Amino acid sequence: MKVILLENVRKIGSIGEIIEVKRGFARNYLISKKKALFASKENIKEVEKIKQDLSKKDLDKKKEAKEINEKIKNKQYEIKKLSTENKELYGSVKPTEISKVIEEIDKVKINPSLIQPSKEIKSIGDFNVLINLHPDVQTEIVIKTVPQEEMK
Repeated sequence: MKVILLENVRKIGSIGEIIEVKRGFARNYLISKKKALFASKENIKEVEKIKQDLSKKDLDKKKEAKEINEKIKNKQYEIKKLSTENKELYGSVKPTEISKVIEEIDKVKINPSLIQPSKEIKSIGDFNVLINLHPDVQTEIVIKTVPQEEMK
């Protein structure tokens, strides 16, 4: 299925590009999230007209992503969780928790879907977490899980 991209999508293409993708990916992801349009003659003409606006929006998003990157780059965040004696956590640390911690400490709102732990955080220790702020801007932070004190 041919679609026209309305924004830069990593590993897929850039704004205004007409690409061939699988029908399900186009319908369920690109078109539903307003990242692309079906490549009809009318849509192609429409995208040509609004290409500059889309590029400007993308540059603004990239600038915002770089600002967030400067605030959180290479930082370490501590998360307290209940754990067993052999340093295993009761449950794992999810991207939503990481997002909340970053928002509390640095007042930066990051969508949990952009947060990718290198591996599942299920024990006490330090874990690298990749954050995709923009298709061209990525940063890495460290999540340090520490045991929460037992409530008495």
